[in-house]
Amino acid sequence: MKTIVTTAGRPTDFTKQLAKTAAVQLDLPYIDRQKRTVIQLQQHYQSDVLVASKSRWEYYGQNSTEPFFFHPSSAMFRLKRVERGERDPLLEVCQLQRGDSFLDCTLGYASDSLVAAFAVGESGNITGCDANPILAFILKEAFHNGRTDYVDFQTYMNRIQVISNNAVSYLTTLADESVDVIYMDPMFETSISESVNISPLRSLGVQDTLTDEWVNEAKRVAKKRVVLKAHFKSPWFEQFNFEQIVRPNTKFHYGFIEKAALHN
Repeated sequence: MKTIVTTAGRPTDFTKQLAKTAAVQLDLPYIDRQKRTVIQLQQHYQSDVLVASKSRWEYYGQNSTEPFFFHPSSAMFRLKRVERGERDPLLEVCQLQRGDSFLDCTLGYASDSLVAAFAVGESGNITGCDANPILAFILKEAFHNGRTDYVDFQTYMNRIQVISNNAVSYLTTLADESVDVIYMDPMFETSISESVNISPLRSLGVQDTLTDEWVNEAKRVAKKRVVLKAHFKSPWFEQFNFEQIVRPNTKFHYGFIEKAALHN
């Protein structure tokens, strides 16, 4: 599936330059908009479309009319809660502390990484992998170049390093026990109707499935815990020996592998 880069419907010199620069950086063709709709561009070039607009990047999958663009998704209300001292299930299972390092293997909208960034503080370290280089580009632009409307979250966005790479490939480059907590949230095996907000991401994201290699690499690199988020009926918890945390009335559960337990 190829991708072209263009501008919003009413281009300016600024958005044209943004689009041309991104095209070079991502090694993609730049196409002049010429008043065409995104659908017309998708159909004519048989490609995904990356759009440079005034304040953000939008990414339209060939089979989708809804764009992916960075927004904090569930992190918006979750951060407000944890800032007030309320509990968050992810933080509870990860047991993150100030100064910890956290690797999000499946970054997506980075909602979980933003919440983790709160927990680890300024002295902590957050890294997120996205196997789709264009999604990684959009997040880098939002987090570090101000290409987002969500500046309220800039403190947390600044703490996240975005890696454009497959999670397993990236894990193989890391030393043993070099990251405190490794987190995995592959695309759910079962579609969750409550998660309609991720539909643009679902059409563009890499469809991950948990493998022995992925789990083994995560266990090697983790210093404290490996954490999994999956559908509550997922066989992965039992298959890969995660301790499943049952959460009544929720469609997804967390599970964890305690690194200390592996040494006993």
